Amino acid sequence: MIDAVMPTYARADVAFERGQGPYLFDRNGERYLDFAAGIAVDALGHCHPHLVAALTEQASRLWHVSNLYEIPGQRRLAERLVASTFADSVFFTNSGAEALECAFKMARRYQSRAGHPERYRVICCTGAFHGRTLATIAAGGQARHLDGFGPVVDGFDHVAFDNMNEMRDAITPETAAILVEPVQGEGGIRPVSESCLRAMRATCDEFGLALILDEVQSGMGRTGKLFAHEWSGIVPDIMASAKGLGGGFPVGACLASEACASALSTGTHGSTFGGNPLAMAAANAVLDVVLEDGFLDRVAETGTYLKEQLDKVVANSNGVLAEARGRGLMMGIRCTVDGANAALNRSLLDRRLLSVPAGDNVVRWVPPLIVETSHVDDAVAILEDAVGAMQAEAA
Repeated sequence: MIDAVMPTYARADVAFERGQGPYLFDRNGERYLDFAAGIAVDALGHCHPHLVAALTEQASRLWHVSNLYEIPGQRRLAERLVASTFADSVFFTNSGAEALECAFKMARRYQSRAGHPERYRVICCTGAFHGRTLATIAAGGQARHLDGFGPVVDGFDHVAFDNMNEMRDAITPETAAILVEPVQGEGGIRPVSESCLRAMRATCDEFGLALILDEVQSGMGRTGKLFAHEWSGIVPDIMASAKGLGGGFPVGACLASEACASALSTGTHGSTFGGNPLAMAAANAVLDVVLEDGFLDRVAETGTYLKEQLDKVVANSNGVLAEARGRGLMMGIRCTVDGANAALNRSLLDRRLLSVPAGDNVVRWVPPLIVETSHVDDAVAILEDAVGAMQAEAA
């Protein structure tokens, strides 16, 4: 008999009742150090007082009215995002996948309004993950996500990750845009080189294409900049954001330049719940903290410290670990033996440390952005113990 909760996840046998900062507590009162953060969602940790206060105040006044009316919190958040990024306009959604769907529609209509209705295809990278809708699994292109969901949505072409030669060769008269994650998350914490990102920007300018960045996981301070593409000095035409934007409350956003955003006019796109007052209160509260003087600098510094400590563990792992990679507080620990990342992830869970499996045999660490070096030390000590156990088993 099927479970009442549809069995689409292989859930760990643990349930959490409360959280505080970088910690979660299960039903038995056991404390866990959370380096998963709801898969890079709980940007400010658990029960951050400013976020709790903002949501509590808003919940006592107004939850939902729909986008048929003005929503002051939505306008405030949009203006703040515009002031802090490349964007001229923002559309609010409930998730990253919805933000990407908006981006696909925007890119197609932008090209159509520019006199090129034949341009509808998007060049994507292998190993990518962009969501679970029919269009976003087609953009991701991974066989395990597409299996049984055919016919595959048309309009997406795939090239090798971080390979500009293949990307340029894939451009045809039907190409509308290039889509890339500045740091692949689900694909194994693989950063795109800054030179490749700059070449993508130049290529889009050369061929009249829209550059779409998926910053759903890498954005909102995760790498030590508000958005990861800022490290390369380039700007996109369209960008998807979510996860950390709401600090745990469901909210996403599609940010765009004026040229692209103006392609969507009244009636061409919409969302019943997107940009509702509760979500906007949460996101504005997150932005209050992330934009504080010194906050992103501390994330970058803590991320540097984390990478240094992980490199030491890798060097002393006797071949159990292959490398540590990523940027800021978006790090991947790649195991040497295929499939060992799942075993390491379980071992860390047994030791009360939460992490997230990822592709390419990687264990993903995406802790709350408020973690300190002492939390890093605790996590690394647990990792060392787990690796030591794996070494003993292999001996």
